[in-house]
Amino acid sequence: MAAHLSYGRVNLNVLREAVRRELREFLDKCAGSKAIVWDEYLTGPFGLIAQYSLLKEHEVEKMFTLKGNRLPAADVKNIIFFVRPRLELMDIIAENVLSEDRRGPARDFHILFVPRRSLLCEQRLKDLGVLGSFIHREEYSLDLIPFDGDLLSMESESAFKECYLESDQTSLYHAAKGLMTLQALYGTIPQIFGKGECARQVANMMIRMKREFTGSQNSVFPVFDNLLLLDRNVDLLTPLATQLTYEGLIDEIYGIQNSYVKLPPEKFAPKKQGDSGKDLPTEAKKLQLNSAEELYAEIRDKNFNAVGSVLSKKAKVISAAFEERHNAKTVGEIKQFVSQLPHMQAARGSLANHTSIAELIKDVTTSEDFFDKLTVEQEFMSGIDTDKVNSYVEDCIAQKHPLIKVLRLICLQSVCNSGLKQKVLDYYRREILQTYGYEHILTLYSLEKAGLLRPQAGGRNNYPTIRKTLRLWMDDVNEQNPTDISYVYSGYAPLSVRLAQLLSRPGWRSIEEVLRILPGPHFEERQPLPTGLQKKRQPGENRVTLIFFLGGVTYAEIAALRFLSQLEDGGTEYVIATTKLMNGTSWIESLMEKPV
Repeated sequence: MAAHLSYGRVNLNVLREAVRRELREFLDKCAGSKAIVWDEYLTGPFGLIAQYSLLKEHEVEKMFTLKGNRLPAADVKNIIFFVRPRLELMDIIAENVLSEDRRGPARDFHILFVPRRSLLCEQRLKDLGVLGSFIHREEYSLDLIPFDGDLLSMESESAFKECYLESDQTSLYHAAKGLMTLQALYGTIPQIFGKGECARQVANMMIRMKREFTGSQNSVFPVFDNLLLLDRNVDLLTPLATQLTYEGLIDEIYGIQNSYVKLPPEKFAPKKQGDSGKDLPTEAKKLQLNSAEELYAEIRDKNFNAVGSVLSKKAKVISAAFEERHNAKTVGEIKQFVSQLPHMQAARGSLANHTSIAELIKDVTTSEDFFDKLTVEQEFMSGIDTDKVNSYVEDCIAQKHPLIKVLRLICLQSVCNSGLKQKVLDYYRREILQTYGYEHILTLYSLEKAGLLRPQAGGRNNYPTIRKTLRLWMDDVNEQNPTDISYVYSGYAPLSVRLAQLLSRPGWRSIEEVLRILPGPHFEERQPLPTGLQKKRQPGENRVTLIFFLGGVTYAEIAALRFLSQLEDGGTEYVIATTKLMNGTSWIESLMEKPV
C-alpha cells in the first residue's frame, strides 16, 4: 500500500492495486525466469506502480534498457519487451530478436504494449520477419497513473502536440479509456461538464463506450459528483507564466520527473569541521517529492515567499524535541523518547533537505534577471504594453538568452493581447531567426498553429474583457496567508482554475459572455444512475469534482485547486487528472521541431 495515495476523499490505492494486479497476471502467463527489456520512457511511470520487489516476486531476474544490436547475456527463459506503440521502437526490437544467438538455449519472447496494442506496430514487426517470434503479444492499459492522493497523470509527453497540431485523437481515446476505468472502480460520475473541442470529443467517446457496455450495469456507489473536462487551449496563458509556488519553482528550475527531482549535490554534502571541500559528491542528489513526506505536504503549495518562515518554525520545534532528552529521567521517559527518535530523525533529515532546496531556489529568485523577467510577465498579464515590441525581450534576444525563455515571453505577450500586431510579430520572428538560426522557422510555425504566437485577428483584443470578468489579476495578494488562488503567481489567478471555481459556485451561466469568447464549445451531460445509487449529501459534506486537463497541467494550477479544496466554505474538493504534468519550458520544448 502507498499511504500517500489514500489520504483524500478518493482512495487512489484502489486504482494502483487494480493496475498492479493486471501486471502480475501478465507476468505469471510467462512461466519461468524473466528478463524485462524496457522502453526507457516507461521506467519512470512504472516506478510509481510497481517497485523492483514486485517484479522479483514474479521471477524477474534481469532488466535492460531497449537498445540496438544484441541483447545482453541473461540466463533466463523469457524475454519481455515493455514498450510504447512506436514504430521506431519496433525496428530496435526486431534487431534484438534477429541477433539472438541460435546456438544458446532457446528463449521465449513476449511483447507488452503500453497502453494499447497497435496494428501498425505489429505489421512493422511482421514486415521485419519477427512477429511470429512472440508468444504473448498483449496490451497493458496503464492510462492514468496515481502520483499523489489527489493527482493522476497519463504522462503522455506528446498529447498537446498530437491534439492541437496533428489532429491525432489517440491520447483523447486513452483519456476516455482511463476515465472509464475510473468509473468502473469508483462508480459512474453523474454530471459531466466541459469546455473545449477536445473535451467535447472525450465526453462523446465516454458516452459511446458506455453504450457499448450496456450489458453490465455499474453497481459501484459513486465517489465523484462531477467531472470537469478542460482543454489546455482554453487557457494557454497559465503555463507560460513562471510558477511561484515552492513545488512550481522546483519544477521550473530543476524539472520534476515522475515525482523525482535531481539537484546539484554540493548543497547536500554533510559538512565536517576543517573540511576543505575536496571530497564533494559529483552525482546529482535524487529526491522523491510527494505528500508521504509530512513537511513537503505542508509547504509544496505555498508561495515561495511564505516557505522560509515555515522552515524556521519547524527547525525550532525539532530542536526543542531533541532537547527533551535532557529532561528524560525515568526509564519510562527515556523509553518514550527513544521510541520517538526515528520519527524525529526523519523530520530533521527532511528539514535539512528542504532548507537546502529553498537556498538553491532563493539563489535564482533573488537574481536581477529573474526579477526583470517576472516584472515583464506581470506587466503582460495585467495588460500593460502588450501591443508593442518589449525592450526586455529585445535585450534577451540580443544577448542570446536561452531560446525557450524568449519564446515563453513572446507567446505570453501574444496570448495577453489576443495575438500580436503583424509588424510586432514580424519583427520578433526576424530577430529570432537571425539570432538563433533559420532552422527554428518550423518551431515558430508550430507555435502559431497551436495559437500561442499568432497575428491578432480582426484587430480586436479580447483579453481585457476576460481578465476583468474572471478577475484574473489581483493587485493586493497576501502571499503568506492567501485568500484567493492568485497567490500561486503573485497576482495572476490561473484562468483554468477560475473556470473550475466559478462552475462550482455560482455556475457557468454567470460568465456566458466570456465562455463564448474562449475557444471551443462548453457543455453539460448527465449520466443516469441506477436506482439506489443516487447520492444523498450530508449537511456540510463537500462535493467531489474530478477535473481533467487535456493537454497538460502545471504544479501552480494544482496548488490553486488544492487551495480551493481546503477552503472552509468552498463546498468542493478536487481530484486532478491530466495528460501530462508540465511547465512552460517542457511544453514549448514538446512543440519545438527537433533538428534532423
